[in-house]
Order: sequence, then C-alpha cells, then structure tokens
Amino acid sequence: MNLKLQNKNALVCGSTQGIGKATAILLAEEGANVTLIARNEEKLKSVLAELPNNNQKHSYLVADFSKPDELKEVLENSKLNFHILINNTGGPAGGSIFNAEIGEFEKAFTLHLKCNHVLVQALVPYMKDCGYGRIINVISTSVKQPLDGLGVSNTIRGAVANWSKTLANELGQFSITVNNVLPGATNTERLTEIIKNKSKKTGFTIEKVSDIMMKASPANRFGKPEEIANAIVFLTSEKASFINGINVPVDGGRTKSL
Repeated sequence: MNLKLQNKNALVCGSTQGIGKATAILLAEEGANVTLIARNEEKLKSVLAELPNNNQKHSYLVADFSKPDELKEVLENSKLNFHILINNTGGPAGGSIFNAEIGEFEKAFTLHLKCNHVLVQALVPYMKDCGYGRIINVISTSVKQPLDGLGVSNTIRGAVANWSKTLANELGQFSITVNNVLPGATNTERLTEIIKNKSKKTGFTIEKVSDIMMKASPANRFGKPEEIANAIVFLTSEKASFINGINVPVDGGRTKSL
C-alpha cells in the first residue's frame, strides 16, 4: 500500500530507539520528511544516518522532555512546520501505586502530558493552515486494562488518553485527527527493564518472566517495534482520514477487553 506521504513533514519523539526509531524509518520509507527529536544528540545523528533518503529533507532536534519550557523554545527556534506528530516517550519506572512518591507522578505528568501539549500547541496552527494534521500518541494497553506493577504509568497513560480524546473532538473539524496506539509487550529496551524488575521482585529467572509474559498473549510472543510502527504510520496517512479519537491496541490480542 502506497501511503503517499511524500511532501509530508513528520516530527517523531523518542526516535533514537525502539518504537520511535522504527516509526521514523518507516515514515521515511513512505516518503515523509522526518525530523527526529530526543535528548541524546549522538544517538540522533546515528539514527538520522539510517533513514532512507530519496531526495527527502530529514533533520533532528535536541530537547529534554523533562523541561517543557526548553522544548517550547527548541520548537520556536527551529522554524519547522509539521503535518504529522508522533508523541512517544519512554514510560515511568515500575512499582506499586501505593508506594509511589508524589514526585514520580509529577515527573511522569511532565514527560507525557505537559510536553505532548507543548508540541500540539506549537504544531497545530500549521496543520490548520494546510488542512492536514495527524497526531498519534504512543501510550499503552494500560488505558484499557491497568497493568500490575506499573502504578504511575497506568495513571498517567490514562490521563494522556483522555487528553487525546478531548483534543480529537476539538480538532476534527480542521481535518486533524488524533489517535492513540497502544503497544502491548514489545521487544524494546523498556521491556527489558520491566522484565529485569519483575525478575528481582519475584525471584524468577529472566527467562521464566519472559516466558510468562509471552504466554499472556494469544500470539505467544513479544511484538516487534516495526509491527507497532506499521499501525502508527497507517494512521498518519490520508487513507486513515476518517479514523479519529480512538485507541488502537497492537498487542497480539493480550488485552481482554474490546
């Protein structure tokens, strides 16, 4: 399927690894001009060199998402305009919600909701002007079914999902869609961290924890970053123009609810 993303400019957050990197590469393969954004400049340069390039204009921006004001300044100084925004930030540390410190909620709220909002406010005016906008938030299946041991993440991801749905209602009239992609257990550095934490907590080996987690899905395996990217990139296209305000689980069927 040709998604016809030529001449579309895409900003991909958290694009130096995992789902963000896979999404940036696939967007470039589909013809989009891709701008990477993350805090590690060396990693950004490395991924930039990997992007397919057929007379496209790829670039990167360096920003720390723990500092929304600095992110806003980076966007203003870049003078770049985008049709597509991929909000994607690594999840909060695991742990029970009862034992979570207040600061953990504040940090996660800044990383995941405040910065999403900064990005949207900076990018939407251009989307309105050109009559085309796609905002995809990479969240988690926890917005449908809270995950054990991820108390802060469950809380903040739910807030982002409701922020997104409200935004979709407001922006749909301008041909701007806002959707959430909900990855299940995906083979990324984040998953490796979760498995290690569960291993320490339960006393099970890493292999045992991995096996239990894989068997929680009818697919009996972990997802690949590229598989999540396929759903994200489709939603950025004109072919998804009437899909708006929804949560799309990409989890091999693990989530028990519809």
